[in-house]
Amino acid sequence: MNPAQRALWYIESHLAEPMTLDEIAAVAGVSRFHIVRAFAAAVGLPVMRYVRARRLTEAARSLAKGAPDILSLALEADYGSHEAFTRAFRDHFGTTPEAVRAATCVNQLRLQEPILMDSTMLDTLAPPRFETATAFLVAGPAERISCDNGAMIPGLWQRFHQEVADIPARVGQGKNQVAYGVCCNGDDAGNLDYIAGVEVADFSDLPRRFGRIRIPEQRYAVFTHKDHVASIRRTVNTIWNQWLPASGLKAADAPNFERYDEKFDPATGHGGFEIWIPVRE
Repeated sequence: MNPAQRALWYIESHLAEPMTLDEIAAVAGVSRFHIVRAFAAAVGLPVMRYVRARRLTEAARSLAKGAPDILSLALEADYGSHEAFTRAFRDHFGTTPEAVRAATCVNQLRLQEPILMDSTMLDTLAPPRFETATAFLVAGPAERISCDNGAMIPGLWQRFHQEVADIPARVGQGKNQVAYGVCCNGDDAGNLDYIAGVEVADFSDLPRRFGRIRIPEQRYAVFTHKDHVASIRRTVNTIWNQWLPASGLKAADAPNFERYDEKFDPATGHGGFEIWIPVRE
């Protein structure tokens, strides 16, 4: 099993027990940093959000069957009080535990069923090359996103093409201008900053509306994605859940990014690009 599959097995087989991200990562055999990204690439949800959604779903089913003790359900779902459970339940389902119990059904609820892992990875992945990149600066339109709202990214690139001329101190012009899609500042909940940007010489005159990031000197495994940009998730899933665990390397806690040169056509999504993954021994 790959890391995402091991994480899913552990979550489903220990759903009624307390669990932490560290425990899930340990069972998956990878770091917290790695499992957050591997799980998101495979499942499309943050790890702990999936855990919460599954627990609330099972609690809702118990309530619809007439479970009398809401506090017991709250504790089983790893909430410390009736109030905390009710708040989370209402935020997730838009209704209260008492209302679901009275309705005796869950037909109107957005339930999270167990995810069964099938293979959405590439049959073959061309070996990467390895490069040690010197530090550089990237600036451009940015948004805070999570793995389940990645649909915002194409709109961010549209903003980039409209506003790139307003980014001062750009390195390279015209066909020599390389664009970067940088994933950085990730947290355990699966949220991260995505910057659609270009390399700049400095940030001194950069308008405040643009995001900015310093990419540190770092060793990278560099993969070439030759297919349409819309299929990037399949390649990323293969990298994090197949290639990296088998490589003997570990993911470094540093930004990863896509690199788009003059061969990529933003109008059609064809032309290919590179995916740079930070690694360490």
